[in-house]
Amino acid sequence: MYARVGAAILAALAEVGEVSLFGLRALREALLPPYEFGEVIRHVYEIGWKSAPLIALSGFAIGIVLSMHTRASLERFGAEAMIPAGLAIALIRETGPLVTGLLVSGRVGAGIGAELGAMKVTEQIDALEASAVDSFKYLAVTRIIACIIAMPMLTLIMDFCGIVGGYLAESTISGMSWQLYFQRAFSLVEFNDFIPATMKTAVFGMIIGTIASYLGFSTTQGTEGVGRTSTRSVVLASMMIIVSNVVLVKLIFFLFPATG
Repeated sequence: MYARVGAAILAALAEVGEVSLFGLRALREALLPPYEFGEVIRHVYEIGWKSAPLIALSGFAIGIVLSMHTRASLERFGAEAMIPAGLAIALIRETGPLVTGLLVSGRVGAGIGAELGAMKVTEQIDALEASAVDSFKYLAVTRIIACIIAMPMLTLIMDFCGIVGGYLAESTISGMSWQLYFQRAFSLVEFNDFIPATMKTAVFGMIIGTIASYLGFSTTQGTEGVGRTSTRSVVLASMMIIVSNVVLVKLIFFLFPATG
């Protein structure tokens, strides 16, 4: 039993190492010509713009729920005036970036894994190589860069829609004007709250694109393997986002003490 457990741990660590090398190779290739700007823009549209409705609706709903929960807590202390600021800080610092990462890993990670996996098992990737096309750069690097670019923009949408949802809930309950709500919401928010939390989602995008592309390029066993790749892309990307978020939050607190 111990031998099996040890073998499983070693296999997991080996896969982590392979994914890390895959991502580092992608970053290096992104800096070298030729540059596939057209493909990157197309994937930013597919990943970013087409994910925007999901992110906006989710952010709006989360803002309403957070506002109601925040009110239930702060009413006990007579601090209802802090509801907008508490909601804005919670969304911008942590809830918005993390929820955006998990939603995009579900929608985009599964799509990239399945798409590249299908291309792998149907030998379309081999056909690209035979046509003198760098399949790694054309298929993987462009998707990874697009994920890195799209994630901060989607996080901004999540934050904005969450604050608007919070305003709707608060104005319905207390009748607060939108001028007063937004004045209070941003009264305690500083750039040290906003910039690091938003930029860390670029790391989430790197994780999503790298894991999904790696698993897609490693797909075997036909259509069954494609389904397994899609599922593993979502699960592994979500797990790594949660784990990396812990490290990134600690790093942000170290580099920007004012946010602690």
